[in-house]
Amino acid sequence: MEVVSILISVFIGVVGGYAFNNFVNKKKGKDAEETSKRMIEESKKEASNIIADAQLEAKEIIFTAKSQSDSEAKERLREVSAIEKRIHQREEMFDNKLSMLDKREQEVKKSEQSLVDRNKFVENAKAEVEALRKQEIDKLEEISGMDSKTAKKELMLSLESEARHEAAKLLKQITDEAEAEADKKAKSILSTAIQRYAADVVSSRTVSVVNLPSEEMKGRIIGREGRNIRAIEAVTGVDLIIDDTPDAVILSSFDPIKREVARLSLETLVIDGRIHPSRIEEVVEKVTKEVNDGIWEAGQQATFDVGVHGISPELIKLVGKLKYRTSFSQNVYQHSLEVAHLCGIIAAELGVNQKIAKRIGLLHDIGKAVDHEVEGSHAIIGSEIAKRHGESAKVVEAIAAHHNEAPVNSIYAFLVQAADSLSAARPGSRREMLENYIKRLEDLEAIANTHEGVAKAFAVQAGREVRVMVDVDKINDEEADLLAKQLTKDIEAKLTYPGQIRVVVIRETRAVRYAK
Repeated sequence: MEVVSILISVFIGVVGGYAFNNFVNKKKGKDAEETSKRMIEESKKEASNIIADAQLEAKEIIFTAKSQSDSEAKERLREVSAIEKRIHQREEMFDNKLSMLDKREQEVKKSEQSLVDRNKFVENAKAEVEALRKQEIDKLEEISGMDSKTAKKELMLSLESEARHEAAKLLKQITDEAEAEADKKAKSILSTAIQRYAADVVSSRTVSVVNLPSEEMKGRIIGREGRNIRAIEAVTGVDLIIDDTPDAVILSSFDPIKREVARLSLETLVIDGRIHPSRIEEVVEKVTKEVNDGIWEAGQQATFDVGVHGISPELIKLVGKLKYRTSFSQNVYQHSLEVAHLCGIIAAELGVNQKIAKRIGLLHDIGKAVDHEVEGSHAIIGSEIAKRHGESAKVVEAIAAHHNEAPVNSIYAFLVQAADSLSAARPGSRREMLENYIKRLEDLEAIANTHEGVAKAFAVQAGREVRVMVDVDKINDEEADLLAKQLTKDIEAKLTYPGQIRVVVIRETRAVRYAK
């Protein structure tokens, strides 16, 4: 294309020169004609040079293009050769794989045939074994005098007994190891708690007694036609028992606060000497206010002693009321303080929140302040009261669960259970009535005697321990441990008792002979 452009340019130049020459000839004459000729000659020479250069450049371009085309053709030829080589290699590889597959197919066919032969052999062998087994069973039944079902039953019983024996041994080993570690840790925690807290022995308070300076005072308390004693009973809600007890009047009421108001009022009237209905009403009103103030102060003092804050005023008042409430002759106010301190100590040993633990310990028996007014268990009543007055879910759940009357969802419930049992079970903390005590011992022995293999059972240590004698022919050493474990579960499920009860299973073989 470049050569054609050059030729066109040359042609245009020649034509232009020729036209220019004619023009000059016309205009200027002869001189112009000579100049035109000279210019034409020069143009022709220049055009010849340009044409020669263009032809040379065109040849170079054609040569370059041809060389490039040859190199590209060679390169493509090499690539085609490489592709053909790879295709050839793949064809060889596929041929090899096909031959291998053929060989494997032949091997698989041989294996299948071998398996068929083996299956036939196994089936024949099974038939022979079954026939021999049947012959042996017939011989064994003939020798032993039992059929196969009876023999199988005897064998199963033997295996079951042996398995039970082995299981009992393994269970005893695991239980002993776990109990040793748990007992060691529990003893450490509880001993630390007991050492760090010691409370006074709680005295029993079943009735309130007012001492009088003389027997003459009884007549003044009764008053003319009994008007004074009726006024006292009407205003206080307490029964006065005036009997042959020298220089004393007994006050009886289920409400400990009313009984305390009556006691203080009667003591004030005896000291003052003025005993008549209007004076009785005045003194009872004054003493009631003093007792209510004392209840509030006792509640505040309890929260201060324990170190818990932010408790609702109504709960503080109920804590103070526990000062006049007893359980198994144990003062519930002192018991709550004791449980709160024990909860804090055990919580510190276990690494949980001490403030929450103390709070739960102080409030765990709050339901006993109103349980004579509301139906239900004191644990459930207490949890509802705590929830109503803004206590946290942990506190509410632990109070409800401290006697297992609600699901145990946190460590605090176990913690308050331990502290509650520890406070209630310590010597001198509680006193049981004789009838309840005897009934608990009888129930304890009855539970033990219901188990198979038990010869005799004795409740000892004031009901803190039950000793069980077993028949050596029915219970072995390992089964004795299982029996103790089962007795423990039955006692926990069927009896209510303070502290813990030790279960001792005794298995003994004695050989006795007489020398004559």
